[in-house]
Amino acid sequence: MATRMDLDGRPIKPMTICMIGAGGFIGSHLCEKLMAETPHKVLALDVYSDKIKHLLEPDSLPWAGRIVFHRLNIKHDSRLEGLIKMADLTINLAAICTPADYNTRPLDTIYSNFIDALPVVKYCSENNKRLIHFSTCEVYGKTIGSFLPKDSPLRKDPAYYVLKEDTSPCIFGSIEKQRWSYACAKQLIERLIYAEGAENGLDFTIVRPFNWIGPRMDFIPGIDGPSEGVPRVLACFSNNLLRHEPLKLVDGGESQRTFVYIKDAIEAVLLMIENPDRANGHIFNVGNPNNEVTVRQLAEMMTKVYAKVSGEPSLESPTIDVSSKEFYGEGYDDSDKRIPDMTIINRQLGWNPKTTLWDLLESTLTYQHRTYAEAIKKSMVKPIAS
Repeated sequence: MATRMDLDGRPIKPMTICMIGAGGFIGSHLCEKLMAETPHKVLALDVYSDKIKHLLEPDSLPWAGRIVFHRLNIKHDSRLEGLIKMADLTINLAAICTPADYNTRPLDTIYSNFIDALPVVKYCSENNKRLIHFSTCEVYGKTIGSFLPKDSPLRKDPAYYVLKEDTSPCIFGSIEKQRWSYACAKQLIERLIYAEGAENGLDFTIVRPFNWIGPRMDFIPGIDGPSEGVPRVLACFSNNLLRHEPLKLVDGGESQRTFVYIKDAIEAVLLMIENPDRANGHIFNVGNPNNEVTVRQLAEMMTKVYAKVSGEPSLESPTIDVSSKEFYGEGYDDSDKRIPDMTIINRQLGWNPKTTLWDLLESTLTYQHRTYAEAIKKSMVKPIAS
């Protein structure tokens, strides 16, 4: 493998990375990239390894020995500090990040995203190890524009809705709106990491993902996740499409979101890993402001894309409206728009996403149709009464 160079033309030394949450959606894609394109070693920590099994077996793989899986839960495992000490860099991807859980399991959400992350920050700081911590675009909460009158022309002014890492306020709903338990826990751990950097010299980078989409994301209820589970919007819609059910639009699907392809986003993370001088001390939005749609538009586009990849006709009425209370339970609230400002990541790392929304949906739905369609057909066949 040719010597890799950083953005400033210096050779990149092979490093050992302790990746917490390596078995998840983002971790699996990052492990793939690191194995295929770099000489770095990965200590892969997680409770499950299904999504990275193809990287761990067989022993004849070209990267055999460069990725080692450690089955552990960071909540209560004495091995954690030792593994962080063995590495040059720790990447923390562990989180509960499913909106349906935020107001039905607020305690688990707060513990998972704040309390459980504390030892990771502490061990990195005490052992002078670099940390890349995955936060969320949810830390921004609601936009300033959402508090303006509906007919205000300022609502169209980007200054009132584009989210900037260094200047945008973090605006959450009232305490009884437990949907903000996730965002609040994530914001507090960000503040703690930032304080460790300021007071104790911790080298850190914080990543704020804006709806990363692609193969292996979330789960399909009843197939590779709990039957009563509610994954994030794209996996919810995929589940409906695979089962030939109408897509449920919460509160009319008026919220606006941006979506970025996982492979584009992983390019950004690799730049952070290999350019510490440019990434340390920074918070980075990682999203695609060009792929902005309302949730209703997303549903319409996914219906068209799925008809193309599956060869199956769409339903006559492809969507139905449901209330957020009915879908998520009491205490739900939402942010109106999430558009990332890209100035800092452009300046520091020269990164820009490339994949269009149609193309990322086609890639994701092709994978899901191939992976799940048969299993879902079997699960929907009713046994014949004897």
